[in-house]
Amino acid sequence: MDFRLRPPGLPRSARRALEHVTGTASGPPLDPDLRITLNFHPDRTSGGLPILESLARDGAYHSQFVTGTSNGGLTAHPGGDRTRWESRIFGGAYDDADPAERPVYGALDFRRQVVGAAPRFGSSHLRLRGAVLARATFCYPDSSTGPGDFGVAGAMPLIALAEADRQDALNDYVEAHVHGGVLLGRDVEALVLDASYRGTPVETASRRLPFPLAWHPGYRLTVTGLRRHADYRGPQYADLGARIAERGLVTPRVIGDAARSGRYDLQALKMVWHTLARFGAPQGAGTARTPPPEPIR
Repeated sequence: MDFRLRPPGLPRSARRALEHVTGTASGPPLDPDLRITLNFHPDRTSGGLPILESLARDGAYHSQFVTGTSNGGLTAHPGGDRTRWESRIFGGAYDDADPAERPVYGALDFRRQVVGAAPRFGSSHLRLRGAVLARATFCYPDSSTGPGDFGVAGAMPLIALAEADRQDALNDYVEAHVHGGVLLGRDVEALVLDASYRGTPVETASRRLPFPLAWHPGYRLTVTGLRRHADYRGPQYADLGARIAERGLVTPRVIGDAARSGRYDLQALKMVWHTLARFGAPQGAGTARTPPPEPIR
């Protein structure tokens, strides 16, 4: 794959952003078999709709500048932190752009994890097609930290940095920015769901989307395990996890049910998720060179 070729029809702002980051990057080209993943929680809402229904309606995956929702910090608004980060990283390319033109955030799955590249942001993920790499930029560490190291598909120094770093396992992803939009029918290779969603409305909704459905073995953590790691995010979140557990077990579906109930603080539930993601991951999460799951239609 010739990563020097930019896809036709990119908005001017996207072309300017790619050119700016390309001018700052050096290193070997990416393996074209690598993939960008977009981790998310598939049982949450977006624009008042269940997120998978919103995806089906729009035919596209939008940035938080459009949706107003996020599984991380919600800072995508005029004068917000993400606006300032993007101005610095992309050389002002998006300063006057329509929100829909701004990049979609994901991560580069260079470890080939069954759970996707950045499970901090969700138990499930969209796996994007290889062609998307040519219109992506990358940074390490996360853009919220003010990184000084950047990459593009044709010049990628960041994998070596991430592999050598001693970050927490939820923080050591190479962040990806997909320019020019993410259209479901054009850009998505598969949706990979956590096994806890089998037989739920999430599975039903996912089968209406225009790409294959795949599964990973699923996150699971007992209440005993949650309390064992209470110092990771705080004992109050271990207590919360114990309250919402079903038959002594916490899974992504259990956390999602609690989130939709309206009875719990969403930021507190996010801390429960972080603990589950860090200590309840399935085999093949965080292990280098694990092959992706085969699609199951």
